[in-house]
Amino acid sequence: MHRTEDRPVILADPHARAWSPETARLRFREGLAGPTAGVAAGHTQANLIAVPADWAYDMLLFCQRNPKPCPVLDVTDAGSWTTVLADGADLRTDLPRYRVWRDGELVEEPTDVRAYWRDDLVAFLLGCSFTFEWALSTAGVPIRHVEQGRNVPMYVTGRQCRPAGRLRGPMVVSMRPVPPEHLGAAIRESSLLPAVHGGPVHCGDPAALGIEDLGRPDFGEPVAAAPDDIPVFWACGVTPQAAVMASRPPFALTHAPGQMFLTDARDEQYRVAGAG
Repeated sequence: MHRTEDRPVILADPHARAWSPETARLRFREGLAGPTAGVAAGHTQANLIAVPADWAYDMLLFCQRNPKPCPVLDVTDAGSWTTVLADGADLRTDLPRYRVWRDGELVEEPTDVRAYWRDDLVAFLLGCSFTFEWALSTAGVPIRHVEQGRNVPMYVTGRQCRPAGRLRGPMVVSMRPVPPEHLGAAIRESSLLPAVHGGPVHCGDPAALGIEDLGRPDFGEPVAAAPDDIPVFWACGVTPQAAVMASRPPFALTHAPGQMFLTDARDEQYRVAGAG
């Protein structure tokens, strides 16, 4: 299936950076869709994957064995669409856009999944690299995809995750071009936030990750780099979607890449002790 790429939310509404998480979730519940980089600045964003209960242990084990791409922030009870990360939120309606998977195939990308929700679904909320972008920006690191009004580019790598039960698949990474003089800050600041992927998994030649063409991301959109920029790659929470495609569970719901759940948590809550 093919869908035209949604515009980033901060382009659709210039006030989105200053929204509260509650305002963001309400707007998404009303049907606003688009990548959420920069939305409700200072609040933690999360990836979503929901699987049937008989696959939930495999997913939990997959996340435990692959903490860089799959850092767990919360796991719901079976059938529950609420989370301790956001009071009053509804995981069925409060993300900009979702993906519906059947037997490993993407079948729909709605903005509301109440019609698809099942009593046996267990939802996992995973840390998102959009969360550490505030720290990079504060440290002077340019965020090219935000500057250019694009979704962050994401790539399926040649690195296989550690399998868990019936789940297997490659690691997905997000990429941000970083000027050489800011590389140290980018590594340092993201490393202080291990709950949202932490430091990069690779800097430099994309071929080392099995990526052939940065201009053709598997998810998101390509970004233009400055001549001296170094491509920097972080583990990405779209990795479970690659596992769904590889492992073909009978059913799953996920966020659309780049269109995240806005939690009430503040980014600094996930910053490790000793920073500053």
